[in-house]
Amino acid sequence: MACNLVPMRNGGIFGFWKRKPALMRILLVDDHAILLDGVKSLLENDGRKVEFQANTAEEALSLLKKNPVDLMITDFNMPGMDGLSLIHAAKRLDSNIKIIVLSMHDEVHLVKEILKAGVNGYVLKKDTRSELLKAVREVEEGNIFLSKDINKMLIVNLQNPDEGRLLTDREREIVKLIAKEYTNKQIAEELFISERTVETHRKNIFKKTGTNSLVGLIKFAYANNLI
Repeated sequence: MACNLVPMRNGGIFGFWKRKPALMRILLVDDHAILLDGVKSLLENDGRKVEFQANTAEEALSLLKKNPVDLMITDFNMPGMDGLSLIHAAKRLDSNIKIIVLSMHDEVHLVKEILKAGVNGYVLKKDTRSELLKAVREVEEGNIFLSKDINKMLIVNLQNPDEGRLLTDREREIVKLIAKEYTNKQIAEELFISERTVETHRKNIFKKTGTNSLVGLIKFAYANNLI
């Protein structure tokens, strides 16, 4: 990262110069404009400069291909390409880019998958503003930052692995049938439950896995040995 030279006063005279690191070039990615504006304002009030903003992963990738970025702060669940795919793609473009995930998702399997992708920080949207600023400072210094709730969740999962199970046995059954391209009616007949119950399970499965498409769900299921 480039450095700026700033004068240091010594006994009333500018006796020497000290290198001051340049501010990180930051990209914010989220499909909610209000949240983008809020995070941008928070960071800039803390003396940082947000150079780029994107509402989709695709838009973020387009920006990354044309502009060098030091830090990307991104949501996970977005329309089109999800945050995990964006993280992998961003790392392929620039292995040195630092990434903080700012998400509402705190499911163990999902968090582990995102951490394995090589992110530098994970903060929940319900966390305080100071928690996000602390994450940015820690990442700037080359450290990994996980919010308190994420740390607690991972520790509990280590102590009680079964508590971190992402899907119930019934949901796993349904995922397997979805992968076989069964319709809701066929799933209902296979499992002797109502179509409405199947639809409820499907909604819960998509929510838990943080996916919003059939392709995304199947990719996630295979990656996490759900099927």
